[in-house]
Amino acid sequence: MGLKLENVCKFYGTKQVVNHISFELNKPGIFGLLGTNGAGKTTTIRMILGILNKNSGNITWNDKEVTRETVNFGYLPEERGLYPKIKVKDQLVYFAELRGLTKETALKEINKWAPKLKIDEYLEMNADKLSKGNQQKVQFLASIIHNPELIILDEPFSGLDPVNSELLKEVIIELVKHGKYIIMSAHEMHTIEEFCTDLLILNKGKTVLKGNLKEIRNSYPANRILIEADKNINSIIKKHKLTIENSHDSIYVVKINDDAEAHALLKDIIKENVNVNKFEITRPTLNDIFIEKVGE
Repeated sequence: MGLKLENVCKFYGTKQVVNHISFELNKPGIFGLLGTNGAGKTTTIRMILGILNKNSGNITWNDKEVTRETVNFGYLPEERGLYPKIKVKDQLVYFAELRGLTKETALKEINKWAPKLKIDEYLEMNADKLSKGNQQKVQFLASIIHNPELIILDEPFSGLDPVNSELLKEVIIELVKHGKYIIMSAHEMHTIEEFCTDLLILNKGKTVLKGNLKEIRNSYPANRILIEADKNINSIIKKHKLTIENSHDSIYVVKINDDAEAHALLKDIIKENVNVNKFEITRPTLNDIFIEKVGE
């Protein structure tokens, strides 16, 4: 059951942009589709939706070839597209009717979701009067108003402030609780870590990493230290010939080879009468792993 891609390929002329991609969503949840710009993410999404034809391989939903008839999908594209001079409510009704809803049902769904996304006060306004973030939330509502089974979100948090990001997160979590299958593509690795249990990373059309996020992270050694101190400790770290990967406001991420290096560093920091609020040996973040896999 669910979505399944098997050895899917796509060429533009002689250039292969998707090279034998395989993955599946066999239960409700959020799947992360990652990659650098030009890696093949959007092409893959468009093949899943039937916007582009694949050259080879299989894309199925519940063991049937994916078509507009076999899967009810919702799509939030990275490229935004609202009609600027038309009222928000009228657009939402129009998009819902395109997906088979009656006007009455569409209005009912709008009245259910708009308050949750805090866009109910804008329903009678033209879209061009809304901020970028509110336009984003309107388009998100357009992608879920028809109660789709499969939802594809391409950069869903782009343009949102922290408050509106939290609103959208709550709605996405609610959708998963209601049994939705979601593919999320995003450049913010912390967003993928927060939401996704499984993921696939593309580089130049090829799969470079795939699997359960927790298992992937656990396969890497704990080779970093997160340090929060009350003063600058650059000189102490450099004395131990360790690499500072990131630092700001006396918070450091330091790369180590083993626990012994961490213990020796901590001993010297304390010896210099530095107050340490946090000293944690950690595994690489998804951002670290992503850079390792596609950084070149």
